[in-house]
Amino acid sequence: MLRWKNVMDFAVNGNPEPDRRVEKTDAEWRAQLTPEQFKIARGKGTEAPGTGALCSVYEEGQYNCVCCDTPLFDSTIKFKSSSGWPSFTQPIKENAIKYEKDTAFGMVRVEVMCNVCDGHLGHVFPDGPEPSGLRYCVNSESMTMDTSKKIV
Repeated sequence: MLRWKNVMDFAVNGNPEPDRRVEKTDAEWRAQLTPEQFKIARGKGTEAPGTGALCSVYEEGQYNCVCCDTPLFDSTIKFKSSSGWPSFTQPIKENAIKYEKDTAFGMVRVEVMCNVCDGHLGHVFPDGPEPSGLRYCVNSESMTMDTSKKIV
């Protein structure tokens, strides 16, 4: 189980190797994604709080990267954070997420991205529920939900 110490170690010292890499040009990403998905996932944007389609979805399933379809989170680790964005306590696999220190807007945060394609997901914070204490705060536009992948 990942904890804040692990997240900070990855952000400072390097991320785990992904299972594969997907790299495309901006033109290829634009052809594949909606303008809003491109703005958020490739341009490091943020959707307005509470507006994301996946905020209030709690069906069983798997949340995948909108860019490369890599599994990121599953519904068993999603929780109601009241933050305005879908929130999770752990990635589906340790090497699914890439972590980078983010000092934009005069704050120090940890940005989370898909480790396979570098798609921007959101940020992780150390104020989540136990046992991990993590809150992955993720833009709905950065993910798709696959309800055919039932968690057993």
